[in-house]
Amino acid sequence: MSEKATILLVEDDMNLGFVVQDALKRKGYTVHLVRDGKEGLKKFNEQPYDLCVLDVMLPGKDGFSLAEDIRLTNALVPIVFLTAKSQTEDRIAGFKAGGDDYLTKPFSHEELVLRIEAILRRTLGKGEDPRNRERFEVGDYTFDHRNLMLSHPAEERKLTKKEADVLRLLCLHADQVLPRELVLNMVWGDDTYFLGRSLDVFISRLRKYLKLDPKVQIVNVHGVGFKLVVDRA
Repeated sequence: MSEKATILLVEDDMNLGFVVQDALKRKGYTVHLVRDGKEGLKKFNEQPYDLCVLDVMLPGKDGFSLAEDIRLTNALVPIVFLTAKSQTEDRIAGFKAGGDDYLTKPFSHEELVLRIEAILRRTLGKGEDPRNRERFEVGDYTFDHRNLMLSHPAEERKLTKKEADVLRLLCLHADQVLPRELVLNMVWGDDTYFLGRSLDVFISRLRKYLKLDPKVQIVNVHGVGFKLVVDRA
């Protein structure tokens, strides 16, 4: 089992990160180590992971915020928090952010490995990772993310990679508010004002591409983000 598991480890203490990475690799896991929260979200969006190990105190984006962003995209992937904090309220905050387990530093590397193995025994093979979904029915349209194709009975359109990535996030969160910050971090790897203006341009383009079906709308939620709505009446 473990040789097939890929783990994302986000830890800003590189000495500890390398030690944990080595302990997990010796057990047969593939481990990708990054050192800040924003890079962790970018890495998570690049490929599927079987489990995430997140330090709580991270530069750029703390572990709890990172977990919440991960949960918006993938409700299934297990998350283990590492932290120097031991108060009950911190543990509660971790579980509220979507964590499955919580280890307080300093911890035994053997215990961490055992906890990860126990979690993966419960979770591997159960349910489809929603991030693996590549085809969507959007009203009268069919969207093939892998091939960057948006098809309607009247026309077919080849999308750019970023157009397809934005539309896929909207489809994965259909009828839900998709926060601007999440789109910017997952598609562009940053959430600066300049990129925010670029996102508005991409949303305008997607609205034009979807205009052949009046039942399909991308709605602005002021100050928050966007929502893909398909009227099925």
